Amino acid sequence: MSSSTIPITLEEALELDRASMASLYRHHVNPGLCSLLGIIGFDRRFVEAHGMTVVDDGGIEYLDFLGGYGALNLGHNHPEVIEAVRRVEEMPNILQASIGCLTGALAAALASVAPGQLEKTFFGNSGAEAVEGALKLSRISTGRTDFVYAEDSFHGKSMGALSVTGRAKYQKPFQPLVPGCHEVPYGDIEALGAVLSDHECAAFIVEPIQGEGGIIVPPDGYLKAAEGLCRAHGALLVVDEIQTGFGRTGTMFASEREDVEPDIMTTAKSLGGGIMPIGAYTATDAVWTAGYGGVEKCVLHTSTFGGNTRAMAAGLKAIEVLLRDGLADRARTRGERLKTGLDLIATDSGLVREVRGRGLMIGVEFYEPKVAKELSHEYLASSIAALLLHDHHIITAYTLNNPNVIRFEPPLIVTEEQIDRVLEAFESVCKHHHGLVGALAGLGRTVLTRGRK
Repeated sequence: MSSSTIPITLEEALELDRASMASLYRHHVNPGLCSLLGIIGFDRRFVEAHGMTVVDDGGIEYLDFLGGYGALNLGHNHPEVIEAVRRVEEMPNILQASIGCLTGALAAALASVAPGQLEKTFFGNSGAEAVEGALKLSRISTGRTDFVYAEDSFHGKSMGALSVTGRAKYQKPFQPLVPGCHEVPYGDIEALGAVLSDHECAAFIVEPIQGEGGIIVPPDGYLKAAEGLCRAHGALLVVDEIQTGFGRTGTMFASEREDVEPDIMTTAKSLGGGIMPIGAYTATDAVWTAGYGGVEKCVLHTSTFGGNTRAMAAGLKAIEVLLRDGLADRARTRGERLKTGLDLIATDSGLVREVRGRGLMIGVEFYEPKVAKELSHEYLASSIAALLLHDHHIITAYTLNNPNVIRFEPPLIVTEEQIDRVLEAFESVCKHHHGLVGALAGLGRTVLTRGRK
């Protein structure tokens, strides 16, 4: 092809139909993922989104109870965040020969709402990048190399983040990973203490509530006890609030519930207001100074796009809206309504093993039907999600580390009426137990057949 030939324009791409869209994705992005999404019906062509609602190219409206895995706390295309980005469109967006007009402002805003004494922030572009930076800062500030992390945790899939992510499926193909990473059971304070006693660890990295692990809430007091152990053994406490942060669990940050004071906190997802990608880690002044203090060390960790003007504008407006509209309190009250309803359905259905979570971060774990032996454990909750999508036009998904758990993480703007609609739909799916098992069996045959090709 000639270098002057334009293969496809934006205007042409916007006019692609569903089949053409899938074909390009299959050939040029990820064939396996394209097949999986097609099997469960998640390959629709969505063309519009506002608040809680997305619309496909057939004009069908869907209620989004997935919320971008916690990235859409304000909902889709929040007009104030979009306007904030437009307000800075004439300013330099990426200019490394400056300190950034809005970078310090967003860092100050984060310091004002963060727990404890967190003060200094580095901005990147994703949650995994935030974790990478937090691990590096832990090492350079302590002079130690080892890390402790929890089983079934999820901190990202880049090399350092993957090394402290607690699922073998994701780790094994890329071994050897970063050395000196020690896994302990989540919620087991004695196991954590034993590792910290046996190894000089730079940090313990932990989610206040495990997201991809299946929405796992630790025992009361666990995080505070972990903080004490870290202090006693000279290790830093790194709290991963990437999914739990910014009101999701009923407080601005989930670790606030136990008055935990992290040494480093990672954030991302909804920090960008659902419009711009932002990842960040925020540290105490003491930890930051020990790691990157002074001119000699100030550029040991950098990012080309980190702190760009448009992302910072989106972040400032997102925090403003979250606080002004009281969305953390809304998540708490709406979450109580959702969880209460799910608990009632679970009691009557005989299909649900457990409902757990806090605020608007709720997981429903299912008993495994016998038909599950015929297919991979990976596709159980996705079948329920497919039924909710097909029959009720409700978007959900399973958790990565425990695919037998379906997650309900709607934007924090969700109404009581929308919650009641989802509860009614979920009850209907659970009541049609035989239809669900049939759907699982059909999905299993499809997956197994395609997997052999």
